[in-house]
Amino acid sequence: MADDFSDSALVLVAHGSRQNTGSAKPAHQHAAELRSRGLFANVQEAFLRQQPSVGAVLRGIAAKRVFVVPLFISKGYFTDEVLPRELGFRKNGDTSVARIREVDGQTLHYCGPVGTHKSMTAALLARARGVVKQHPFPHAPKPDDTTLFIAGHGTCKNEDSRKAVEQQAGLIGSKREYADVRALFLEEEPRVESCYELAATRNIVVVPFFISDGLHSLEDIPVMLGEPEKRVQKRLANGQPTWVNPTERNDKRVWYSSSIGTEPFIAEVILERVREEAVG
Repeated sequence: MADDFSDSALVLVAHGSRQNTGSAKPAHQHAAELRSRGLFANVQEAFLRQQPSVGAVLRGIAAKRVFVVPLFISKGYFTDEVLPRELGFRKNGDTSVARIREVDGQTLHYCGPVGTHKSMTAALLARARGVVKQHPFPHAPKPDDTTLFIAGHGTCKNEDSRKAVEQQAGLIGSKREYADVRALFLEEEPRVESCYELAATRNIVVVPFFISDGLHSLEDIPVMLGEPEKRVQKRLANGQPTWVNPTERNDKRVWYSSSIGTEPFIAEVILERVREEAVG
């Protein structure tokens, strides 16, 4: 049976940033793609840290059903606490999050985040393979001579934040394609900069498990990997990559990929999240 969401609106909610306009790119990209398919009565983007806000977008939607899909990597602080409170799916003091809410004759459906979808494993592997293939100089290392690191945010505010990153590292590691696969974090241990001591191989590939190429992936991680901050800022201002692949550092060769959020198939993941809630 074909998808019929002609009575429904889709709202993609992303983090956004007031400092980096590129942070919103994945949300705009996937909203435009899904809008072009004509499946929904309305498709809108909303953000937590820039305009338009979630509340403003929802107030302008008259559709009978509204599906809210978080463009976030993990179940954690933003998806389990911040967004549910803002949308009315969780009250202060509640320990659980409702999935459906009726408001003035309109039904709001709160969908799962895209980053916990099973297809993320293939996306991370594609990024890891792709960055080495694109920059093989002086020669492309074999995966079994390479340590792959999946870099996530992590936060002490919610212990679930790191689980999606650790789960993906475990899933990829079980494939035995790389010599080793580990999770790293910006705000928790093990930190990104510890990759040099954790890697038993000379070759390292770091894939940022983030939706967008924003402040964390373009600035924070390259600096944590050892790139001078002034050089990163200069390259950023000139529109250049903030990490040169591969870079020799601490007797290692390091490849660093872009984030996974602009992969075109993310639009299909968004639809999957909607279908799950529509039949649930």
